[in-house]
Amino acid sequence: MDTILIVNPKGGSGKTTLVTNLAGYLARQGEMVNLIDTDKQKSSIAWLKHRSPHLPTIFSTHTHNFANFSVKPSWSIIDTPAGLNEEILKKLLKKVDLVIVPIQPSFFDFQATQSFLEILNTKKPIRKGQTSVALVGMRVHPRTITAQQLEDFLKRQGFPIFTYIHDAQIYLQMASKGFTLFDLSPAKAKTHIEQWQPITEWIQNAHKI
Repeated sequence: MDTILIVNPKGGSGKTTLVTNLAGYLARQGEMVNLIDTDKQKSSIAWLKHRSPHLPTIFSTHTHNFANFSVKPSWSIIDTPAGLNEEILKKLLKKVDLVIVPIQPSFFDFQATQSFLEILNTKKPIRKGQTSVALVGMRVHPRTITAQQLEDFLKRQGFPIFTYIHDAQIYLQMASKGFTLFDLSPAKAKTHIEQWQPITEWIQNAHKI
């Protein structure tokens, strides 16, 4: 059993995009996946309601009880709300194996994420190596000044940078239908899936350890 926490206290950082597509990836691999939505907006749950029963199954849980929710399936992926406080983070870190922090290339995202990563670094599961952390740049257009600024910022944070997910209309189109990149034909999704490969490989390798 493995549990992935997708977290950043800054709203609009791309958490739900990561949650839904990683759930879709694992389900496509034949894994049993539970999507745990702890956000009052229930964005992940709303997405799942549009998912066709003909696609690989993803189970769901919606809860505000950060201490006692179940992680029974082989994989659980937790979508967290904006403004997550330090006490709740501490409770969540006791339950998870992997932490993924999405960040967008803006001054406000840099400030919020830097403060959050400083807090994250003080937590026992992180300090002792019991829980691994990865950063993912979200909605980044390559070869731009903002992309370079994001890369420079991430390199200073002390956590590994795994990939950059480019901004693309395909994510909006899929979300309204309950789809993920991994539900599309290889020809249609190939360019985008390549951006996800570093993070999916990291997840699978961590699962084998």
